[in-house]
Amino acid sequence: MKTVDQINFKGKRALVRVDFNVPLDDDFNITDLTRIKAVEPTIKKILNDGGAVILMSHLGRPKGGAEHKYSLTHLVKELTSRFNTKVQFVEDCIGDASFEISKNLAAGEIQLLENLRFYDEETKGDVEFAKKLAKHGDIYINDAFGTAHRAHASTSIIAQFFTEKGCGYVMGAELENANRIFKHADRPFTAIMGGAKISDKIQVVMRLLDVVDNLIIGGGMSYTFSKAMGGQIGNSLCENDKMDIALEIMKKAKEKGVKLLLPLDTVQADKFSNDAAIKTVKSGQIENGWEGLDIGPESVAYFEKVIKESKTVLWNGPMGVFEFPTFATGTIAIAEAVVKATNAGGFSLIGGGDSAAAINNLGYGDQVSYVSTGGGALLEYMEGKELPGVTALK
Repeated sequence: MKTVDQINFKGKRALVRVDFNVPLDDDFNITDLTRIKAVEPTIKKILNDGGAVILMSHLGRPKGGAEHKYSLTHLVKELTSRFNTKVQFVEDCIGDASFEISKNLAAGEIQLLENLRFYDEETKGDVEFAKKLAKHGDIYINDAFGTAHRAHASTSIIAQFFTEKGCGYVMGAELENANRIFKHADRPFTAIMGGAKISDKIQVVMRLLDVVDNLIIGGGMSYTFSKAMGGQIGNSLCENDKMDIALEIMKKAKEKGVKLLLPLDTVQADKFSNDAAIKTVKSGQIENGWEGLDIGPESVAYFEKVIKESKTVLWNGPMGVFEFPTFATGTIAIAEAVVKATNAGGFSLIGGGDSAAAINNLGYGDQVSYVSTGGGALLEYMEGKELPGVTALK
């Protein structure tokens, strides 16, 4: 698979699949620039070579045709400022006016195509739609790791229409760092898995048991383990049909010599709200009518010690309902422990999604080794699955 460093873009038009699925406020201002900043080096490399750039992306989940709130026109101002060049935009990614612009795009210029998902053909992986998109460029670059697990028109189908294609810096870094975790991890290697459901992460956890020394389980998924062991979890989140799997994970961890760490205590609340009444109780002793929304101080200390002694740390998923400040303590403490392990010479990979949001919102993004931009894609890659968007570049 070629990288952008192996391609000379001079006099060429590069059609670049990026992940500009960024959050917007009610006034259509971008509230998190992480994904735009991530692809900046790829775009600048092409422009500095003397090439032109045509950017394509999706935004949100429009239902049936164009919707103004999901239009990429809201990104034009930011891109114009960031790259100090005019960004040309037309409200149709495969319209005649759009093709006219890309055909005449000069070196150093940028064109932004309208939201790909305004066409159902994008998510259906339609070949004809991909063929039309391909007319925009001479070289195809995929730098949207976050969508690499989707066999969409712009991420995998389109590549067949290019003789020259490759991955951008984001895609390359994502694959390199994920491979480092599974193939070259320094030990002790600790994986921290949080979030709401075991069902989302069964395959990842099973694969991690073959490579980690320590596996920390927190967040909503920990209550399924607690109940499976006979604990009382009140109204806490629980996947009753996954309790057998929780017990199987515990059994396999023991067989493989992996230390499995579950919360020792929990912060329970009388309602799902930031202003709920709270109490800290031992794990498995949550009162009826209450629900666990964060790990408690004993759990924090227990997890922190293992993390700080680790040479490799993978973190995917928060420890509690961290969007409520009252229940963000556990997640903040884990973030700080990961930073300390990194500062001590360890390697840390933050696995996208809520974990990436947490680490960036806390201002620790540049104090860990790598923050993934691809939640679902990273999970599938870690499960050992082939990613269509990566395979298409080979």
